[in-house]
Amino acid sequence: MIRHLRTALLAPLLTAVGALLLSGCGGAGHLESSGATPTAIGPIHLWPDLPPATATPNDYGETDTEQVPGIKVTGGDVRRLNPVAVVQAEVKAHPNTYSGEDGLYDETVRQLATCKQKPGSCPVLKPYYRDLTGDGKDELIVGIRMPDQQLAVRCYMPAKDGGLIRIMSTVDQIISVDLAGRDVILRSVSAGMPGYEYRTAWSWDDHQQAMLPTRDEIVRRKGGGENTGGKHPAPSGAGQASPSPKKKPPTAKPSATPTADAP
Repeated sequence: MIRHLRTALLAPLLTAVGALLLSGCGGAGHLESSGATPTAIGPIHLWPDLPPATATPNDYGETDTEQVPGIKVTGGDVRRLNPVAVVQAEVKAHPNTYSGEDGLYDETVRQLATCKQKPGSCPVLKPYYRDLTGDGKDELIVGIRMPDQQLAVRCYMPAKDGGLIRIMSTVDQIISVDLAGRDVILRSVSAGMPGYEYRTAWSWDDHQQAMLPTRDEIVRRKGGGENTGGKHPAPSGAGQASPSPKKKPPTAKPSATPTADAP
């Protein structure tokens, strides 16, 4: 009796559902083709008959590292170092150097000499620490404020013999720098390209034993106004003066300045 009652109640419901399904297939909700799938286009090797380069390229980064003379790292802990003393040791080893990885303005060198007496005008910014090489030990990251809104960024690692090795040095008009994992990400001025900036990622290269710019791109700025004629707001804490150094301003490869792992 109960079985017959259930059958009687379900029959109209199943009939209605079936009618809906049949009407859906033939109505506006039926499946439609999205068209032909675009044909995949593979990479094409242009000018395959070009002869290979005859000159052997130099290893990139082969001159980027240098032992800092006179600096010892106690227990391999760079946090014990005085960053001003580190920069001063490099200046002493490379006097009157205005370009390249060791280049600094005359004004910056003079300010370095008075960091103890005038700490407020010392060009060496607060240091940061991060394991950039993946060996479990922190590296020292130093920013050096310079005229014309430029910033020199240098990274140092403890050496096995107790010394200190510079593994990165660069100068640029910097907008900002971040640390992402073990990468140092630099945003810098894109001169002559309003609304754009350079973004460079520096990463540890185990073969060269140095930090190298592994990714470099030109990026459209989001918010914050347009880049007009290469003029940007000064980086946080950067000097506003525009002196005329004896020689050309320091120049180096792409740049960096971190904002993580405060001491």
